[in-house]
Amino acid sequence: MLPAKALTQKALAEFLLHVAVIRPVFIWGPPGIGKSAIVQQFARQVGLPCVSLLGSQLAPEDLIGVPQIVDGKSRFCPPTMVARDDPYCLFLDELNACSHEVQKAFYSLIHERRLGEYELPRGSIVLGAGNRAQDSAIVRPMSSALINRMIHVQLQPSHRDWLEWAHEHNLHTSVLEYIQTRPDHLWSQPPKTEEPFSTPRSWHMLSDALKEFGDDPGEDAIETLAFGCLTPAHAGQFKAFVKQVRSKFRLAAILRGEMGWPHAPEDRDILYFLSQSLRARLIKDLPAVRESMTDLHKDLAHRAKALIKDLAAISFEMAQMVVARQSGEGLPDWLLMEIVRDLPRLVERRDGP
Repeated sequence: MLPAKALTQKALAEFLLHVAVIRPVFIWGPPGIGKSAIVQQFARQVGLPCVSLLGSQLAPEDLIGVPQIVDGKSRFCPPTMVARDDPYCLFLDELNACSHEVQKAFYSLIHERRLGEYELPRGSIVLGAGNRAQDSAIVRPMSSALINRMIHVQLQPSHRDWLEWAHEHNLHTSVLEYIQTRPDHLWSQPPKTEEPFSTPRSWHMLSDALKEFGDDPGEDAIETLAFGCLTPAHAGQFKAFVKQVRSKFRLAAILRGEMGWPHAPEDRDILYFLSQSLRARLIKDLPAVRESMTDLHKDLAHRAKALIKDLAAISFEMAQMVVARQSGEGLPDWLLMEIVRDLPRLVERRDGP
């Protein structure tokens, strides 16, 4: 299932306020990006209690109940968690992880808001959510009948929305500052292998753990926590970022010419982080075409060329990493053309992995 429209957290929250009150909505998205949190926030906004059912743990009788003999006739009695007297928000989490038998039990609940003889109270809301097949999660194909009973959207992580939320909830300063520096590290595609990976949820976990260590966790603790929560590449750079913050080196100061690149062997991890940060900054801030440049862009490009040349004298490999195209993303072509005039060897293999 590939939903046609992807929404950020804020956009999805607004969408639910307009649509979910009249029709069931299914939210697609990878693990850990906040699907459940958005549903719970929506329920609070509309003043309804939220009841969550986890599709991967349900059997048909968990919904339709078990038969009982009443006045000589059998009737199914839904569980009290579902069969409520007052309106509520029913959240069917991991709906596409349940068996086909359970999916069939959801047909009337989602379309008619009914389970056997029980009808959801007027004003109740039904929402579903699930991971995608490419997320290496437990998913099963959803029947066409079930898909056709809901409006489908996809949630995509937004570092701006997440940072606003993270500031409001007082996440650890190091986590906030790192995501501000490397917003592209907020989320990564779930790996095929069994290893941690970066999501808004895992950054939240890292923040909670760091707070428990107090104001000055040691490097070993930071390394253990980071590699226990994040994509390995992100974990290594987060560790270097914290070390860099504690040292005298700052990318902003280097760009202003107030200091140079760190070159001591023990600072190689800091140099790697700063190199990656320079690359991300140039990709983010410089326009794709020269005609769109402002004076600020020209100053940044001029300083960047000098810094890349200095970096190549310290570590040719890291300088080459700055200019390499990775996963289709790289520095603007006009900047690469200017770099090649001074350092032709640097861009000979610029199409990196």
